[in-house]
Amino acid sequence: MRHTVEEVRLQNGARGLLIDIPDAMVMSYQFNFRAGSRFARDQKIYEAAHIMEHMAFGANARFASEHEFEADFTKNGAYHNASTSDMSMSYVADCADFEWERILDLQLLSIGQPKFNECEFEAEKGNVRNELTGYLNSNARLLWPRIQQVLGEDILTYEERLKTIDNITLLDIIEHHARTHTTDNLRFVVAGKITPERRAKILGMIEGLPLERGQRFDFITDEIINPSEPVFIKKQDLKNISFGFSIVLPRQMEDDEIDAMFALNHILTGTMHSRIYGQARKRGLTYGIYSGASRSKDSSAWDFEGQTNFDTAKPLFELVVRELKRILECEISEDDLDAMKSYSLGSFQMGGQTVAATAGFYAGRYFWDGHIRNHDKQPEFIKQITRQQIFDVAKEFIESGIFVLGAVSGGEESQVRQLSGVLAELFEG
Repeated sequence: MRHTVEEVRLQNGARGLLIDIPDAMVMSYQFNFRAGSRFARDQKIYEAAHIMEHMAFGANARFASEHEFEADFTKNGAYHNASTSDMSMSYVADCADFEWERILDLQLLSIGQPKFNECEFEAEKGNVRNELTGYLNSNARLLWPRIQQVLGEDILTYEERLKTIDNITLLDIIEHHARTHTTDNLRFVVAGKITPERRAKILGMIEGLPLERGQRFDFITDEIINPSEPVFIKKQDLKNISFGFSIVLPRQMEDDEIDAMFALNHILTGTMHSRIYGQARKRGLTYGIYSGASRSKDSSAWDFEGQTNFDTAKPLFELVVRELKRILECEISEDDLDAMKSYSLGSFQMGGQTVAATAGFYAGRYFWDGHIRNHDKQPEFIKQITRQQIFDVAKEFIESGIFVLGAVSGGEESQVRQLSGVLAELFEG
């Protein structure tokens, strides 16, 4: 969508992006605080942030209950939600253009003037307990926190998080909000039709948030550990293996390296004719396998995830190792790269068809480190990816030697150890 971007820095310490989309018929709002679970006052109350997020659209200075607030917020079709991660808490809303001011006012009301009460607190403790218990049915949810732990991250598994709920009091919720929801810790993205008059009103409303000044918390980092054993989670009734493995680079990747890894993962697992996923499907080794790369403040990760049957697990892992070794031997053709670029350019052009999607293009990176992505240059960045960039960053990941395999399985631990041994061959050269 045709748009322009402006960064604003308010006198109260908040910062954000205003994305003017002249033809937009909706408005989209995103507000972000570094206020996730790891910013809880004590790990014994790890779920305080999560419970607070569940209470975000409850009673406040103008509405006596969540029911009343929800009925008013959504009466014209507006949408809102909130989410909590290890590091962040985000609030989002989308609405029709004609009620942009009313919805922004209600969004800011819920963020700035909540009235946490005992009744809603007890209800949301139960809701969070139900949510986390449901996650125990997801193999990926069981697996990845354990992989993170053995790599050195000081987080809790879902089972461990459940045990902290009874430790949390209403005062803990109030304390977490007061400490983390400060204007200096706030970043926002507002997208839609932003006229000069609307711009002034939007900034005035955010400037008027009744929150204290504070600090923009830095990301919490942990020392990386190179595990000596794979992670095995026994799930007796599971008839196959759900697996994930992570290769860690002990530094933050640069932007062009992220682009190179995106290209490589597309070549490996992005389509039905990709080198790993395509071949695996053709041979009946797995219904699906995914790979992706990410970065944090002090490290980067190259992750693979999928499922396979007991009898196809070893051939699948041998295929993965063989294809990754081909990358180390610089076996990517210009035709492979051109096909990836063509696919990525098409996906990019299709990806910005809504106001919320356009806002999302900027929000994730801006909330992470304040960088404003250049939308117009994305096609150029895609076209500039080279084979050598891919080879260099992939080789550095492998040479780090830091990796771990994790599996949820109804089978034997010895099989997971065998599969880890197959992966280890990749790091022995």
